[in-house]
Amino acid sequence: MVSPQPRAAIVFHPLKTDIATLREAVESHEVAGGWAPSLWFETTEHDAGQGITKEAIEADVSVVLASGGDGTVRAVAESLRGSGVPLAVIPQGTGNLLARNLGAPLNDLGESVRAAFIGEDRAIDLGLVTIIRPDESEDEHVFLVLAGMGLDARAITATRSSLKKRVGWLAYVDAGMRTMIKDAPLQIHYSVDGAPAKSLTVFTVMIGNCGLLPGGVLLIPDADIADGQLDVVALRPLGPFSWLRIWHKLGFENGVLRKTKTGRKVIDLVNDTRSVTYMRARRYSLSVPHPEPIQLDGDDFGLALAANGTVDPGSLVVKVLKSWKPVI
Repeated sequence: MVSPQPRAAIVFHPLKTDIATLREAVESHEVAGGWAPSLWFETTEHDAGQGITKEAIEADVSVVLASGGDGTVRAVAESLRGSGVPLAVIPQGTGNLLARNLGAPLNDLGESVRAAFIGEDRAIDLGLVTIIRPDESEDEHVFLVLAGMGLDARAITATRSSLKKRVGWLAYVDAGMRTMIKDAPLQIHYSVDGAPAKSLTVFTVMIGNCGLLPGGVLLIPDADIADGQLDVVALRPLGPFSWLRIWHKLGFENGVLRKTKTGRKVIDLVNDTRSVTYMRARRYSLSVPHPEPIQLDGDDFGLALAANGTVDPGSLVVKVLKSWKPVI
């Protein structure tokens, strides 16, 4: 009996994808590998990728290529969760957060397509967050990199779309500075792994599945995308020079010193975690006294009064090449 030909599905954002180049690369690998012609699904305003990815799974495809920004990749991953069908990331957006953390090339579409067809499978964790809305309704979503409330979510809400088109992820810096100047710190109550709730004043709190951001900023140095745990980071306001200390921690210590053995020893000697606090958990809950914006993987997800984060270990399979390494 002849085995059926494998088939890929491509879920693409039409405004962010170089369709002609992507089709050429996909067709080349189809022919070279003896694959059947791929199925193509275009995202819409009403379907960011979840519904059409389910259609692809029902068509018994061997891999789903998600072409677009972080929102498209997150939507596709949400439907692939637990299916065993691999995800191949074709980074075409502003942040390309998962691609950065996998070490995928950001400006080489052909290399990303090659990984889809001949790459190896890697199981990674998915973050899950249940959002409690101001009307007490709840909705659950996955996140691949970060879920956050505070300055990060406020900044994403305030980001000018025109500036984002011109300068990419640097638009978030503009929004962050404007938000930091005018907004007060955030009062939260939080609980780690079901422990009694504690209170904390923060600029922002983020629940992480992995820790590398655009610009080589290593937000969470010890985060592992496949360790079955979440890594939580809180940026805390401690005096008038808080942001200088935070930037020193994230930009210099995490981005420069951690790259060398000597630098890591310096970090261990200083060990100043007052402005940047790290926690590790399988479950993390937080609540706020008034509705606050919440973001998932850099996208605005509306207002929330509380959020409960958990991890689904190894529930997503991604396609990678052995040569890929995150660049920090």
